[in-house]
Amino acid sequence: MNLELAGKTALVTGSTAGIGLAIATRLAGEGADVIVNGRTEERVSKAMAASGAAHGLVADLASEGGFRLCMERFPKIDILVNNLGIFEAKPFGDIPDADWRRFFEVNVLSGVRLCRHYLAPMLEQNWGRIVFISSESGLQIPTEMIHYGMSKTAQLAVSRGLAETTAGSAVTVNAVLPGPTKSEGVTAFVDQMAKEGGQGRDEVEKAFFRNVRPTSILQRFIAPDEIAAVVAFVCSPLAAAINGTSLKADGGVVRSIA
Repeated sequence: MNLELAGKTALVTGSTAGIGLAIATRLAGEGADVIVNGRTEERVSKAMAASGAAHGLVADLASEGGFRLCMERFPKIDILVNNLGIFEAKPFGDIPDADWRRFFEVNVLSGVRLCRHYLAPMLEQNWGRIVFISSESGLQIPTEMIHYGMSKTAQLAVSRGLAETTAGSAVTVNAVLPGPTKSEGVTAFVDQMAKEGGQGRDEVEKAFFRNVRPTSILQRFIAPDEIAAVVAFVCSPLAAAINGTSLKADGGVVRSIA
């Protein structure tokens, strides 16, 4: 399928590994001029080589300084994928105020700043795509990381609210909700659990879905490429009718018919 993305400029935040890198690679493969983003020159250079991206942006987009640098280098884009995010498992009683602020700053406010700048030009040219990479954890808040779930729910609220402002235009704002995905952080977590428990990766993965995400229909970690395929379609002109939507790509974790 031709997704008609040739010539579109796309910024994918936090795209040096995992889901972000997979999205950047898929969009570049569809002919988009992709901007990959990370905090170090080394990682950005590697991501550019791996993805075929046209540009690299070394900046911490969770900071105002990084945001300003992004605006200076790329004042106008066609597609914004707000993928930048962090996660960690921590008991609720052990989460200090600083962690709540950090998760909101990185996972939510980074995307808010970028949307505040890029949405208006998209509306002026009457075409654009904004996609928030949220999570099934935004619908089913995980007790082991409530602060993370909070930030992913907030992304859904921002996404839907912004979509309302695009009425009558060819600009769309959506959220994609991955389920447990084999990202860089998850792979390290599985490796650590396997080492500590003297088990193989497959055993750890099966135990995770048996005990932590038993509602998963897929019963395995999703590949980043599988999420990237969904995101690429949502970014496409072919997805014009999808707006204001929280699109689940969660392997069936969320028990819902809507």
